[in-house]
Parts: sequence; C-alpha cells; structure tokens
Amino acid sequence: MAWEAACSSADPTMIYVPKGRYLLGSMAFKGGCKSPHITIRIDGTLVAPQDCRVLGKSTDWLSFEGVNGVSILGGALDAKGPSLWACKCWNIFKYLYKASHSNCPSGATTLSFTNSKNIRIRRLLSLNSQMFHIVINGCENVHVQGVRIIAAGDSPNTDGIHVQLSKNVNIIKCSIKTGDDCISIGPGTKNLWVEQVTCGPGHGVSIGSLAKDLKEEGVQNVTIRKTIFIGTQNGLRIKSWARPSIGFVQGVRFTDSLMVNVQNPIVIDQNYCPHNLNCPNQVSGIKIKDIIYEGIRGTSFTQVAIKFDCSSKNPCTGIRLQNVNLSYLNKPAQSSCSNVRGKALNLVRPENCL
Repeated sequence: MAWEAACSSADPTMIYVPKGRYLLGSMAFKGGCKSPHITIRIDGTLVAPQDCRVLGKSTDWLSFEGVNGVSILGGALDAKGPSLWACKCWNIFKYLYKASHSNCPSGATTLSFTNSKNIRIRRLLSLNSQMFHIVINGCENVHVQGVRIIAAGDSPNTDGIHVQLSKNVNIIKCSIKTGDDCISIGPGTKNLWVEQVTCGPGHGVSIGSLAKDLKEEGVQNVTIRKTIFIGTQNGLRIKSWARPSIGFVQGVRFTDSLMVNVQNPIVIDQNYCPHNLNCPNQVSGIKIKDIIYEGIRGTSFTQVAIKFDCSSKNPCTGIRLQNVNLSYLNKPAQSSCSNVRGKALNLVRPENCL
C-alpha cells in the first residue's frame, strides 16, 4: 500500500493521485511514521460507494490518526451523502409523528485527523459528506487554506469543519456551503484563528454545542475575522445545553463580519435544544466571558438581530459590542438580553440592551 511505503521511508515522501475518478472505501492511515513529512497530492476525485450503508457504518471515510507532518494538496472528495440524508430526514419526520423508525446508518465523516501534529490541508474540495466534512480532534498546529465545502442546505449534520480538543489551528480563505454549522468549535479548543471564510447556506460559525458533559474542557483564545454569511440560520453563535458543566468560553473576538439576510446574526444561546426534543430544562453551567463583537454589519432576516440568552446561574460577563450596524428589512432591528453584563462602544445598531 502506498501509505505504508511512504510511512516507512526515512525521507520526505509524496503520494500522488492523478486526474480521474477513483472508487474508494473507508481507509485508516496510522501514524508512527519514519518519514518527517508526507504529502498527498490529489489531482483527481476520490469517490465513495453509492450505497450509503457501505460507508455509513464506519465512523470515518478517510481517517488519519497519530500522524505528524502530513499535507493534503488539492483534489476532491465525493462522499455520496444524499442517500443517507434522505434516510435521516425520513427518520426525523417519523420521529416527530410517532411513527416507526427505519434503519439508517449513522454516517461517516469524510476526512478526520485525530491526535496529530503539523497538518496542512490546501485547495481541497469536499462534496456531499454523509456527516461532518472535516474533523480536527486532539490535534496541534493545523493549517487549512483554500478549502471548498459543498452540501445541500438541508443536509443533516454536515458540519463543514469541526475543531475540538485542539490548539493552534488556522482556517483561512475557505468557502463553506452546507446544511449545518460551517465551522463548529467544540470543547478543548485553544488558539483558533479563522479568517476570510464565506459561509452559506449553513448554520454559521458556532462555538458549541457545549455542556453535553459535566466535565468538559473550555474554549479559549478564538479569533473569527473577515467572514461573510449569506442567508445562514446563524452568524456568530455560542451555544450550550441547559445543564451543569465545568466548561467555559473566554477570550473570543468576532471582528469584521458581513451578514446578508442572516436569521440570527449575533447570538449566545445557553438554552440550546434543537427541535425542542428531550430538553434538559436545567441551568447551563458554562461560564462565558470576555467576548468581543467588533465591526459586524449587514442585514438580519429576523427583527431580533442580537440575542444574548445567558445562564441565570452563570451570567455572561465582559461582553463588548463595538461598531455594530445591523438592520432588518431596511428598518431598525432589535436586541434581546437575558443574564448578560457588558458594554457598547461607538455606533451600535440595533440599540443595545447591555
């Protein structure tokens, strides 16, 4: 196998995928390599099996674990997700209407890196992932640039790029069109930089959801700047379940973002419960502090453009709005605040409620 040969080499190596379409089942690439750097250059398209059950019972389609110095350059990954999406949507419909469930596989992440260091992903196209497109879990020093992600706006659980338990991750100049969060930021994320990302359709950039577990690592030192949101469900969001947790969010800076008909441009939701199903109905233990929104402008698709719904036990503190200008159908928008403390500087529209 090409990976085994590259991994066992003492020199920097390259694996090359030429132009063409290549059918590929789930693959796991393990670390412990002698090679200091492995480049996977893709000029073609890797295609998953059409039957969603083939990949759907796997956690990942292409997984890298414990690797160091791996670069993926170019190419396309076509995960053939629509058949699984249709099955899942039918399942949700039947759940809501108390009908019997059909059996759908859980679905596979297209590309995952776990417990890895010094990773580069450039100019990659991820198309129609069954579940998340790219997952960065337990990694350090990751650079993602020029990546395009495409899935239908109603495709379930197709987060674009998910980061958790990782530090020193950069996501630059990416275009993400999907059915869930364009970028989702999970517990244990530290030193994340996101810049020049266009999102839409999708659910925006989300920190969370948090408070899934009582013992949960915090999210800190996150910068999201020069982003564009087009017709998304959310823009800049922090979300946590209403249950006890020792987790936290602190030191987050959202700057220079353009909203175009976004349903919830700025939102902190500490009573997160999608579809209002099996809600915990407790109080969120997540502590949120030192969050800056600066240079956020554009249009809201709903009248409430800024919503801070924070925990009654742990109010949000150190929230700062500066040079924010959001309108609703060319009319003044509104703000909504609950259990939040902070300040507004310079121009802030809608009128702030801090």
